[in-house]
Amino acid sequence: MATEAKEDKSYDLTIVYDYKEHPDIISGRCDNCGNAHFKSSVKDTIFLRECRKCGMKKSI
Repeated sequence: MATEAKEDKSYDLTIVYDYKEHPDIISGRCDNCGNAHFKSSVKDTIFLRECRKCGMKKSI
């Protein structure tokens, strides 16, 4: 059986990153785990994108 190697980078998942300061390394993918599925929400005209796999957050 093949084991999946964990490729998570060392991002602090407790803070919200600003997209202007930390743009995506690969467009549309999470910088931490490479996942392409996100939860999104809007509050006070701020669009927040959260990775469904690792929970990394970016304000767009």
